[in-house]
Amino acid sequence: MKITQGEMVETQIHRLDDRGAGQAVVWRENEKGHIGKLKLTIPRTLPGEKVRVKVDEPLKRRRKAIPEEIIEPNPDRTNAPCPHFERCGGCVWQHWSYEGQLRHKTAHVKEEVASQGYDPALVLDTIGMDKPWQYRNKMEFTFSPDGSLGLHEQGNFRKVISLETCLIASEEMVTAAMEVADWVSGHELKGYDKDSHEGLLRHLMVRQSFVTGEIMLGLFATESPDGSLEEAVSDLVDRVEKKFPKVKSLLWLENRDWADRTQSEKSHTLAGRDYIYDEMDGYRFRLWFDTFFQTNPVQAQKLVDLAVEMGKPKKTEKMIDLFCGVGTFSLPFASRVGELAGIEIVESSIESAKRNAEDNGISNTTFLAKDARKGIDEILESFGRPELLLLDPPRSGAGGKVMRRIGRSQPERIVYVSCNPSTFAADIKELEQFGYSLKVVQPVDLFPHTVHVECVAELILEK
Repeated sequence: MKITQGEMVETQIHRLDDRGAGQAVVWRENEKGHIGKLKLTIPRTLPGEKVRVKVDEPLKRRRKAIPEEIIEPNPDRTNAPCPHFERCGGCVWQHWSYEGQLRHKTAHVKEEVASQGYDPALVLDTIGMDKPWQYRNKMEFTFSPDGSLGLHEQGNFRKVISLETCLIASEEMVTAAMEVADWVSGHELKGYDKDSHEGLLRHLMVRQSFVTGEIMLGLFATESPDGSLEEAVSDLVDRVEKKFPKVKSLLWLENRDWADRTQSEKSHTLAGRDYIYDEMDGYRFRLWFDTFFQTNPVQAQKLVDLAVEMGKPKKTEKMIDLFCGVGTFSLPFASRVGELAGIEIVESSIESAKRNAEDNGISNTTFLAKDARKGIDEILESFGRPELLLLDPPRSGAGGKVMRRIGRSQPERIVYVSCNPSTFAADIKELEQFGYSLKVVQPVDLFPHTVHVECVAELILEK
């Protein structure tokens, strides 16, 4: 039953895992005559395909295999347009027609909802994009030790693939990133080495508003931008100001920590402001380098529209926005309800939410920097029972304690915005005991060519 590295095997893909890779089983007879199965993980394959693969290194409970030949392709297989697709980890499904991706995402949400005992017919077809390319308004590129700029290799976070283009980012963002890469090369600057913990440049964050057009460039580095770097940094500022008038924020962000994250201990504004302006649903938002904001503005607007449609806000009502962030949903709802309270654990996001409300002339909001479970109790004591509650938790979900506290507070209507169908289904199951029924689940594709799917769901308190 043992399978050796480099061995060629024919098999069929029976499902995809949560990272979008194909799953297959090979049956083998061992030296005692017993039949057993070996599980294979095969990237860049699609459901139902018959493939010839080369077995690669072992994973924890299965072995990785590399597709060498697609013997019987999925009818929705197509040619990936990106020259970096085979190696880059940014997209996993460019070889799958967009219609096929959407059907799979709908089926995935239905499966998760059904696993908790709900009728899968409550899940509508996934809302896709008319143009599922160049949709991202934020990219985080990584520098390799030699100073080249790109994204992480598929399945290998320690290796960076140098890029010439990126088809899911705006063209202006990519052009600006390539200019920074040229600047790095011209000054022979080195990237950060995760093994030796040496090198200067770690990441380049590029963010753009598709409404205002404003661009932010943020360079994450292990040193301050002065001393021996002063001449190179001055050249960068000159290049950006001459070639990219839409760049309204050029930042140098110090990060000396060993952890490979886009975080900063100290921020230096090299040119412009330390934030840019963006808009959602007609409201203006200030975005700093660490602000969480939906990275697909076209589809994010659809999320807001759906949430308002399902929530049915009224001017006479109170509303709670749980996990409110910088107010992406709070501001559009605030103009439609009497009072709104937002709760978010990240203090900087709460400060941003307050400022965004002020910038937009909104005065009927209260924002609280608290853990969701503790924050909802505090808000309920001073705010009273809300008629409407919206929650938009992280991928880990809200959790049973928070959902039970929501259930006990008895809002008439609940709108749940989710980025993880699995935790979403488990969370809403907690509300059944409090008299809530699930009315509809609408998946929305915010991340074409990836495994991720968002959902907006409506729950009603049955009286």
